[in-house]
Amino acid sequence: MGIFWDLIQQDELQTQKDKSKSLEDRVTQLETELDKTRGLLKKTLIALEEHVLKDIDGDGKLG
Repeated sequence: MGIFWDLIQQDELQTQKDKSKSLEDRVTQLETELDKTRGLLKKTLIALEEHVLKDIDGDGKLG
């Protein structure tokens, strides 16, 4: 599953890179992708903690 996710992300990054006209545009796009990735990671962690009923990230709470 990890390999497929890496391939999808690599394709998205390449697509965005091709669309970029300047370094500033590229930085903005990368920051947006980072925000999306962080959001997805947070949602995944919450779902995983709720599923296994364990505090994985050490914040003292589930989810």
